[in-house]
Amino acid sequence: MITRESFVIVLGVFLLFIPALGVPTVWKTWGIIGIGFLLILIGYSLRHTAFLRSIERDNGERATDSFVESVGAEPAERVE
Repeated sequence: MITRESFVIVLGVFLLFIPALGVPTVWKTWGIIGIGFLLILIGYSLRHTAFLRSIERDNGERATDSFVESVGAEPAERVE
């Protein structure tokens, strides 16, 4: 099975040869737009996977920074 990284390379090679193909200009335009859209989607997917891998701990949990803002230990009293 082809990996996403390999698919990006294949699309790049195909994009390189699109201008030299003997197809109508409209097909070339739509082909370039389609390949660009696929590259955006695959790039986002690869980036998202790399981000999730970077925050994953050894035990399989995801490590993120959590911040809790508190005024104090006891809630403020209401004055009526």
